[in-house]
Amino acid sequence: MRAAIIGVNGYIGQHLAYYLKQQQWEVTGYDLHSDSTLADLNYYQLDVTSRDEVEGVDITVDFIFYFSGITGTIRAYDDYEQYIDVNEKGLLHVLTAVKNHGSKARIVFPSTRLVYKGQEKTPLTESAVKEFKTIYSLNKWFGENILTQYSDHFNIPFTIFRICIPYASFLGKGYSYGTVGFFLNKAMKGEDISLYGNGEQRRSFTHVEDICQQIHLTLMQAQSLNEVFNIGGENFSLKEVAAAIATAYEVKLNFVPWPAADEKLETGDTIFESTKIEKLLQFTYKHTFKSWLKELGTSIKA
Repeated sequence: MRAAIIGVNGYIGQHLAYYLKQQQWEVTGYDLHSDSTLADLNYYQLDVTSRDEVEGVDITVDFIFYFSGITGTIRAYDDYEQYIDVNEKGLLHVLTAVKNHGSKARIVFPSTRLVYKGQEKTPLTESAVKEFKTIYSLNKWFGENILTQYSDHFNIPFTIFRICIPYASFLGKGYSYGTVGFFLNKAMKGEDISLYGNGEQRRSFTHVEDICQQIHLTLMQAQSLNEVFNIGGENFSLKEVAAAIATAYEVKLNFVPWPAADEKLETGDTIFESTKIEKLLQFTYKHTFKSWLKELGTSIKA
């Protein structure tokens, strides 16, 4: 298989590129930076906000992964143009190139837990109620819907993967990302971890290698065409994850009041119901959070 990964220097993009190359895929990477973060990758610099530059992407591949994106919550209100240019217009530039050149490539798009309306202790299926508290969540919902439109009108195939909380690394560069990475970086420096509120909000946590494997295996199934999948994982509260890391590194876990602006953006529990993808793949997870944390401590001490 041949793939173009746009946004290949990002956390999931670089892991996915490495993973697919291990599966003997031919991968070409694109990103804004002058160089790739991965060795031995066919790489080109690309500004997705430039329609002319996107025209230079190799669209003769089997799959185009649009993993470019700007994340964040509050800061998007001051930088909305960039969020729209990268997260929405960039995707449209890719779709336009595919449409205009008659490419048969399938677009693979990562979405987010933030498109869901949180429900207390209730696993959310792909069709669960949606709610949008941030510009970023709206960007992702736009992406999902524009892919459906281009599929309906121009027969451009797609597959969407909603990802909740990824963690870990298998590239030997850093140890984690996002929520878990924040907790871990604090603890590894000997600093206490702080949580807003009581930390009882629940999420689905997935090791990045299990994310890559689910994406790869799903795309090999005919039933994945023009479908949306929740990526499966383990159900923990933020407090449980933070406490486990704090204990492992012998730091304290503190609870602090919510800043007013952040509290307005909090979704509550977002737990993924992932039966759809697990039934399709008969999938067995390679990693657990507890085993990863134990292995991480051992490797760092070594």
